[in-house]
Amino acid sequence: MAERRAPEPGGPGVPVPARAAWLRRGISRDGGPLEEDREVVWLQAGPYFADSRGFAGTTSFDGRRVHFHHLTGEPGEDIGTFRRDGCDLVEWGTNPDGGTFLEVWTPLPAEDTGTGSWSGPGWHVVRVGRHVVHVDDVAGTYARL
Repeated sequence: MAERRAPEPGGPGVPVPARAAWLRRGISRDGGPLEEDREVVWLQAGPYFADSRGFAGTTSFDGRRVHFHHLTGEPGEDIGTFRRDGCDLVEWGTNPDGGTFLEVWTPLPAEDTGTGSWSGPGWHVVRVGRHVVHVDDVAGTYARL
């Protein structure tokens, strides 16, 4: 995989697309190498997202950064700055402990069918085309229909 550099954190970022399915191609922590040790899928349907790592909720964009407000699963809030790199999205951010990360997200094919977000007590599901992520208080699960 090609070497990636984190974008400068002070510049403007881009909002995430309102409807998209993404596969993580790698993560770099604190400037280290870009690596991937598992399949991570993130789905975005309008303001709602679900991440197969086990958290789901809503996103907002402040003109520079994207805020992921966790409502289901792993508690917290993620904040990242996104930049386009061809068809990929490159996310740079800072963890609550002060460490930095860089994640590369590649789009998954997502037909113009079956998009939505559903939730109930302790669970959330997002579907984009054939891709579905279910998150509950225990874990996140990705399935392709």
